[in-house]
Amino acid sequence: MTLLSDSAFPSPLPPLDAAPTRTDMIVESLKGAIFSGRLKPGEVLVERKIAEQLGVSKTPVREALIVLQRSGLVAVGQRSIAVRSLSFTDIRHVYEERVLLEPWAIVDAARADPEFKAARQALDEVRRHAAAGDNAARALANRRFHRGMYASSENTFIVKALDSLQDLTALAVVGVLWEHWPRWEAEAAEHDAIFEAASGGDPARAAELMRRHITASIERAAASERAGR
Repeated sequence: MTLLSDSAFPSPLPPLDAAPTRTDMIVESLKGAIFSGRLKPGEVLVERKIAEQLGVSKTPVREALIVLQRSGLVAVGQRSIAVRSLSFTDIRHVYEERVLLEPWAIVDAARADPEFKAARQALDEVRRHAAAGDNAARALANRRFHRGMYASSENTFIVKALDSLQDLTALAVVGVLWEHWPRWEAEAAEHDAIFEAASGGDPARAAELMRRHITASIERAAASERAGR
């Protein structure tokens, strides 16, 4: 009797094309507009208008808005979809989850990327945007720095969770935090210290510095809650 190998049977699921879909590109375009402040918290998003501006049909726009809803960046009302407005309670909750995951992920990421190359590149971008006075681009580069510190972790569940939290953090930074606490220089110094510790062979120290960095934001958000802002 002749045994047939698995390769003799066609796969029921053909390999996916690695190229980004139109929906993916629309998601990234909308994220860029939200994180840069061009689309502001509370602003209503109209499928037809977005489709016209991007030169696409409404179907991939609708799919992109569903993706953004799942990530928490847009909120769906009874008759409209809008960029999410974050309260100080929301912001505190985001940072409380980050402080549990991000420091651990730094230590784990150091095993695969002890030089933290992506974080180094992001810090260079932060300095360049700071010199140009472009705070929106600086906020996005800060987001890339944080991702560069944890993205090499082998725990893809934690990386995915942190990616979602970074999206909400970027929304909070542009929409709320930098308006109330314009501490760009202090934040930059903290990022430099975290990176130097991690790339210098002490990821445990970097994790502790990151924990303090995030905890400071928790405390500021809690103080604003108590003040009723």
